[in-house]
Amino acid sequence: MIEMEYHRMRAAQMIREAEEHRLAREAARSRRAARRAESAHDGSPAAEPHTGRPRRHRPPRTA
Repeated sequence: MIEMEYHRMRAAQMIREAEEHRLAREAARSRRAARRAESAHDGSPAAEPHTGRPRRHRPPRTA
């Protein structure tokens, strides 16, 4: 019987943690969207699209 209570407590804890992570992701997503919208309105360089030049390729690290 006590195992069932432990199971219920752990399940409730996992549900709470999942909800906290979901809320944190949602808050981060909305902050990013607000930053993008703000930078798009003020004409900052971050609002401009990336250039077409390729990235600099580096040789692989040796062991």
